[in-house]
Amino acid sequence: MSIKDHVIAIIADQAMLEPSDIKMDHTLEDVGIDSLGLVESIFAIEETFDISVPFNANDPQSSEFDISSIAAIIAAVEQLKAEQAS
Repeated sequence: MSIKDHVIAIIADQAMLEPSDIKMDHTLEDVGIDSLGLVESIFAIEETFDISVPFNANDPQSSEFDISSIAAIIAAVEQLKAEQAS
């Protein structure tokens, strides 16, 4: 399973949707994920990929981790995994 598929599965699980319902240009708000769901999604991503996500739950907008869309989240996870591998 690719990083993209894993991230979509995590988000779909949090949103209680099917992965096929998640579109790349969706925001977390579009799929019904609130701030608590966001934090749980971040924890699930960290656990699944064994990475540390630079995310401040108290101030999500100033975070280095881009949560503006599903595509942005996937790109950020791919970048963190690439940095970890080097």
